[in-house]
Amino acid sequence: QVQLVESGGGLVQPGGSLRLSCAASGFTFSSYSMRWYRQAPGKERELVAAIASAGGSTNYADSMKGRCTISRDNAKNTVYLQMSSLKPEDTAVYYCNARLLIGDVNYWGKGTLVTVSS
Repeated sequence: QVQLVESGGGLVQPGGSLRLSCAASGFTFSSYSMRWYRQAPGKERELVAAIASAGGSTNYADSMKGRCTISRDNAKNTVYLQMSSLKPEDTAVYYCNARLLIGDVNYWGKGTLVTVSS
């Protein structure tokens, strides 16, 4: 059974920090690039960050550059998103995505809600 399970979401005050985790199972995690997406009510899903299968190479949305870091631990089959200086505009459901270029395969988690509010 392929699973991507996000955790770490919740309520945080503006300016605060939060670390999201995504635990993967049921597939060869180290072969997949990983991404975090988010979707706010009434808005389209957008890419937040991406990391290559072996780590190292990363990419971030302009709105989040300097405020988040994506990382992965292939030994633990887990990808992380460390966020700081959070703004109310960051409020959204954050989704974990696994992507395999060859074969155009991708998996999705069910999401974790991040609410930035005082």
